[in-house]
Amino acid sequence: MKNEHKYKRISLGILLGILLALPLYVLVKTTFPNLQVIENTPKYVGSETCKSCHQEAYKLWQGSHHDKAMDLATDSTVLGNFDNAELEYKGRVHKFFKKDNKYFVITDGEDGQMQEFEVMYVFGFTPLQQYMVEFDRGRIQVLPLTWNTLDKKWYHMADSIYKDQDITHDNWLHWTNQAQNWNSMCADCHSTNLKKGYNPETDEYQTTWSEIDVSCEACHGPSSKHIEWANLAKYARADFENFGLPVKTSNIDNFQYVDQCARCHSRRTAFCDYEPGNGSIYNHINPDLPVEPNYYLDGHIREEDYVYGSFTQSKMYMHDVKCNDCHNVHSAKLLFDGNPLCLQCHKADDYDTPDHHFHKSAGEKGEAIVSESGVVFDVGEGSKCINCHAYGRFYMGVDFRNDHSFRIPRPDLSEKLGTPNACNQCHARESNKWAQSYIEKWYGKSRKQQYGEAFAMAQKNSPGASNTLNRIIADDLYSPVIRATAIEYIGNLPENADSILYRQLQSIDPKIRLSALRAMPLSSTENLTKLLPLLSDETMAIRMETASKLSTLDQPQIPEKYQEGFALAVREYIKALEYNADFPMGKYSLGNLYYNLKQYDKAEKYYLAALNQDKELHAIKVNLAYLYNSIGKPQKSEELFLDYLSHNPKDGNVLYSYGLLLSELGKYRESLEYLLKARAESPGNARIDYNIAMMYDFFKENSQAEKYLKSAIAKDEMNIEFYSALLEFYIKNNETEKARQTARDITNRFPETEGNPELRKWSDGAME
Repeated sequence: MKNEHKYKRISLGILLGILLALPLYVLVKTTFPNLQVIENTPKYVGSETCKSCHQEAYKLWQGSHHDKAMDLATDSTVLGNFDNAELEYKGRVHKFFKKDNKYFVITDGEDGQMQEFEVMYVFGFTPLQQYMVEFDRGRIQVLPLTWNTLDKKWYHMADSIYKDQDITHDNWLHWTNQAQNWNSMCADCHSTNLKKGYNPETDEYQTTWSEIDVSCEACHGPSSKHIEWANLAKYARADFENFGLPVKTSNIDNFQYVDQCARCHSRRTAFCDYEPGNGSIYNHINPDLPVEPNYYLDGHIREEDYVYGSFTQSKMYMHDVKCNDCHNVHSAKLLFDGNPLCLQCHKADDYDTPDHHFHKSAGEKGEAIVSESGVVFDVGEGSKCINCHAYGRFYMGVDFRNDHSFRIPRPDLSEKLGTPNACNQCHARESNKWAQSYIEKWYGKSRKQQYGEAFAMAQKNSPGASNTLNRIIADDLYSPVIRATAIEYIGNLPENADSILYRQLQSIDPKIRLSALRAMPLSSTENLTKLLPLLSDETMAIRMETASKLSTLDQPQIPEKYQEGFALAVREYIKALEYNADFPMGKYSLGNLYYNLKQYDKAEKYYLAALNQDKELHAIKVNLAYLYNSIGKPQKSEELFLDYLSHNPKDGNVLYSYGLLLSELGKYRESLEYLLKARAESPGNARIDYNIAMMYDFFKENSQAEKYLKSAIAKDEMNIEFYSALLEFYIKNNETEKARQTARDITNRFPETEGNPELRKWSDGAME
């Protein structure tokens, strides 16, 4: 009873406190009507406010690539020659000039005609500088006319990147189209607090930023609370976590540190504008795995990867090395030039010696060599660690970037897999075998298996591929990005890998969970049961991928207790797709989702919009053909299939689908023609053989029907449907002995059919 009275007194006290507070609040608001409630959300305040306290960091940042990531076009920022300069490219003369203290170019515009454009912004400063033009609907486009700041000359970017293509004004890659659009392709990594502001309904941008370049708050987050913390006495700072900054950059492990840089220094898909302190990077982006075509099979860089995808493969990454162990984080420059950078960790007596690198030192006699990239290497360059372990490639014509996977040169893999190696990239005139002979001479013949070899096995479906991949997946010594890649490969193998994927769905690493989710087929109730809880995963990427996968099911197949979570994840996924709907692939993905959800009008809308934006995306025509067939417009479906096949005549899957459509339209001879073409391109597809057999059966060509039914069975011996079709075929054509033998084959191969009375009659011979 004492406790009861005590609780009553406490409750009464709380109630009195509330009642007394209400009049006080009313009094304050009445007396001070303009009093504002303090906003607790940190605000962006600009890099100039950091300068007074962080002078050294600010000084290092000034003039850096981050500082000069983007700027207004002025006399102090434009480096290119606009003094009536000209550049001839593919028979056209592009001109650069100034008038009224503004910068202009004459080049081919949206209609392909030469016209005048004002340059409004500059991008970067070395080894190249790009220029941007404002268009309608809030678009800012990046000119292909680029200034080489090293050689002081103009060049056309298409000549460096699209050498084998004719980029006309109606091509998606033309500078006036989406591929060269600043708002979506560049902006979020070249300015601070970037908000893309794309409206998919009006196809307009209202892009904003706090600072035009990459300033302090781009990495540390909005700093108003930090300034508030700094202005307090030391005893009053206890309530501020991380000095009032939303992004923690110290006292974190290297995985967390590298992830801070990933949102810009990676090939990735972004789901939304960046919000500092929003947890896992998978709540904002999904970095690409190191797979073809952007990487070689062994993980070497092929296309631009912006470092993250290569560095996260490395042993250095797995041994706690962070970006700032090599780079000054404010200037982005290397901490040391040459080998001293590597000798911070690697002993000079072991590695900075001819007994390790077997190359001449600077000053020794010898001849320079010209590398694969055209770089001239003088005598002594071969003794530099970076040239053997982080060899690079030119991008954007003149920008040489090093591969950050920091690997041992493997000419043997180049011979097996067609991958590059540093030896032959320098000694471009020599063969892989020549380089390998020296490797074996210096280091012996034994080599560890590299994960690229396992991935090659998976591509070829070689015996043992699944076991080899599973060893990589289960081995924590491999980096998470390589284990995630192995998971995606194992998901493409015909062997049942579900048990492996089940375990990886429980991983603490979101990239591992995401790969397992992608690889998991929705082929059983157990698989569905494993995937459903991921609708409430802590990371956005996984929730959205789950929604995408489950959208292929009829909604009643999703248990009632997960329906709300599915609806929420779908809405989240739609929002992310709309964020990317300025890209044709974003529209395409929206079309696919709405098609799965049976919202065909919306699916058609986005498919057509994607095709209108990029006419080279022929795959969309296939999906649109399926859609039209689903809604009873087979003629439109036929037109689209033929259009697609005119560009991709050897696509076996589409040839097969088109053959089936022709059958539905009653064009049986044409149907058979395309089914046979499909078989020639996809000889392993047993289902094609089955449908060919059905067509021959329709035409009463019995010998051909029997032949293709047997072929289907030979390719898929555990498909009871094929056996049943063969049995029915024999019965229909009075082939009693063959029917009896087929019935026996069925009961022997499929024990569950043993009690079937019809099969028993045939297998026992009672039907004679």
